[in-house]
Amino acid sequence: MNEFRFTPTAQSTRSVIGAPRRLRFVILAGIFVLWGVVIIVRLAWLQLVDHNKFVTMAAKEQLHGFDISPRRGVLYDRNLHELAMTVSVDSVFAVPTEIADKDATAAALAKVVHLDPTESFTTGKQIAARMQASRSFAWVARKLDPAVISKVKALNLKGVYFQKEFKRVYPNDALAAQVLGYVGTDDTGLGGLEREYDDDLHGTPGHMLTSLDARRHAIGSILQEPLPGENLQLTVDENIQFMAEKALDHAMEKYKALNGTVVVQDSHTGQILALAIRPTFNPNDFRHATNGLLRNHAVSDVYEPGSTFKLVTYSAALDAGTITPDTTIDCQGSIMSLYGRTIHDDHGDHFGRLTASEALWHSSNVGAVKVALGMGREKFYSYMRAYGFGARSGIELPAETRGILRPIRRWGATSIASLAIGQEVGVTPVQLVSMVSTIANGGTYLPPHMLLNTADSTNDKLQPEPFHPGSDIPEKLPEGAHRVISPVVSAEMRKMMEGIVLYGTGRTAALNGYSAAGKTGTAQKIDVATHAYSKTAVVASFAGFAPVNNPAISVAVIIDSPQGEHHGAFVSAPVFAEVAQQVLEYMGVPHDEPMKPQKEPDDAGKQAGASEDDANDGGDLTALFDEANNLPADDPLHAQQNAMTPVPAAADGSDHAVSSTPTTLAEVGVSKDAVGKSAHPSRVAPAAVEKVKTAETPIANRAVARAEALPANPPPANPPPGAPIITDAKRRISVPSFVGEPLRQVVENAGGAGLEVQLLGDGIAREQAPAAGTLVPLGTEIIVRFKR
Repeated sequence: MNEFRFTPTAQSTRSVIGAPRRLRFVILAGIFVLWGVVIIVRLAWLQLVDHNKFVTMAAKEQLHGFDISPRRGVLYDRNLHELAMTVSVDSVFAVPTEIADKDATAAALAKVVHLDPTESFTTGKQIAARMQASRSFAWVARKLDPAVISKVKALNLKGVYFQKEFKRVYPNDALAAQVLGYVGTDDTGLGGLEREYDDDLHGTPGHMLTSLDARRHAIGSILQEPLPGENLQLTVDENIQFMAEKALDHAMEKYKALNGTVVVQDSHTGQILALAIRPTFNPNDFRHATNGLLRNHAVSDVYEPGSTFKLVTYSAALDAGTITPDTTIDCQGSIMSLYGRTIHDDHGDHFGRLTASEALWHSSNVGAVKVALGMGREKFYSYMRAYGFGARSGIELPAETRGILRPIRRWGATSIASLAIGQEVGVTPVQLVSMVSTIANGGTYLPPHMLLNTADSTNDKLQPEPFHPGSDIPEKLPEGAHRVISPVVSAEMRKMMEGIVLYGTGRTAALNGYSAAGKTGTAQKIDVATHAYSKTAVVASFAGFAPVNNPAISVAVIIDSPQGEHHGAFVSAPVFAEVAQQVLEYMGVPHDEPMKPQKEPDDAGKQAGASEDDANDGGDLTALFDEANNLPADDPLHAQQNAMTPVPAAADGSDHAVSSTPTTLAEVGVSKDAVGKSAHPSRVAPAAVEKVKTAETPIANRAVARAEALPANPPPANPPPGAPIITDAKRRISVPSFVGEPLRQVVENAGGAGLEVQLLGDGIAREQAPAAGTLVPLGTEIIVRFKR
């Protein structure tokens, strides 16, 4: 059998050998393809998915950035006087990588920048901790005064740098503090209008980018400029605000009250001209203020209004037609019983049959209850709601409360009687003054507001809008305005309220040269321990307007828990008189009543109570004025001089213009060199104003500004004895009213007006010659008599 043998050929040999090579090639090619795919996927992942992550990481290594605060918008009063403004200051920061000994550097810095023991941010420990926590940037201290910055620069520390920032400043310190509010270190509004309009005021932050090299050294920077915030023009008048606060200070000092509020409103527009709160705080240093000081009592606190709420009761009944001013009301000897509850008038009152007007004049509780009962629950409730009670007014201030006014379904059997006399209802001072303005302006409720205009910081379109009292409400009513009572009822209520000041409980609110109307209130507070009415703690109030026939302003005064005397007639009504008198004179409102002449005390009175200063204060002011200015007999100024302008005394004989300890020129900051060396030792020339510290009052600041605008050759400050007064006969100015002002304020106001002044006595200004409003040449010497 033949054996088969396979003899491989060259071709078959190559096939066997090539197969493993192809396999290796395929495997190797697959590996390369897979590797490429992985790389492509990874690159795609890095470029698309993780792109932002690595860009951010790179930026952290190569760039350092931080926000730059924008310039916060300015808060102006209606005359474009700055109430809150922003200034540029320096802040200190450190680059920790450039500092070898961080603890030592932090300790050295703390010795200079740690000025407030209660502030932990600037302690050496906190500064060192921030340096340890960051490699590229750490704040040391922010928004420092120039003097502190100079000390930091003197240290010449490596790695410590300076950055310009903006700091909020309130040039008038505590003036209108609760209204304006305050801001934090980061320029965020934390209270008042600063908080309410924070988005508008804040602006858009800028950004600073600093490039760093491998050693973390700065090699360049890019700045994105911040955009400033909007400027706001408020309805507040800086000077009226000052007057209201000073009058409130007098009452707070005299009665040691828990707190107090004065609200001044334009009766015909609802604009708030002043809102004074005491106690107060300085928004430039708000960190040391307690929560109680930061609280705006005018919108955040409610209280039972007491007898001031009787204005709602009577006006509602008049408008509903259930009574007229002459309707007879039987007050039943000032006591009545209703569903087992006894209602009575003030102790000592025993009223019988009174007209509705008389019942309001004498604030009869029985009379008010009978008026409300005759009107009915539903109608009475509708008028209370129409006046804005039980609802937020919408005023541009944060934390406003709606007050307390329960719906009818929750009333008790005698609730209508309580409401008629201002109990079982909680109101705010802003609600109260708005109710009074409604009666004053003809019967239309106008929501109170504080914002006048806004403007972008880059667009200067704001213009001063001085307050000019009007006689009509706006043709286009604002949102929320509505009629509450008819014009006829409004006129009837104005006359009835005038009777309160002339014949009733509000006689201490009487003005000199102006008619006034208003209502007193003395409301017992609820004792939190017994949940019953306290026998000692009360809220004394007065709400009114002036002049009567054409009201210019409405004023509400609320004094919480006064000590000693506690009736609204003696605590709050005099504050109304002080504020209204000054504001009306300041605005130049024409007198609608004759000025009351100064009553000369009889000899017995002089011997019994006149002080030595009063007995030797120079006698007749008119004669002194003629003598001081060397007026000839035929000078027309003789005819212009009229009766002096005294401050009316309170009904109880007390002086409602409360004065502090008698003040001397030295105590008010006027140097002896500024006093005229003439026969009158208390004569002060306009130049003396420059020696008086004026930072305390906005009026004083304006006075200095006016003094700087006087002619280049003003009358000499210190004329020789007996020399005639040099005046600028070509320029005549109106004599301001000094009555009711302290000595220092008289000196400042006279100097600011370009007048010389001769001071007689001490205490508060009571008389002046010539009378306010008299046109006199620049440099004329005015005579002012002061009494304690």
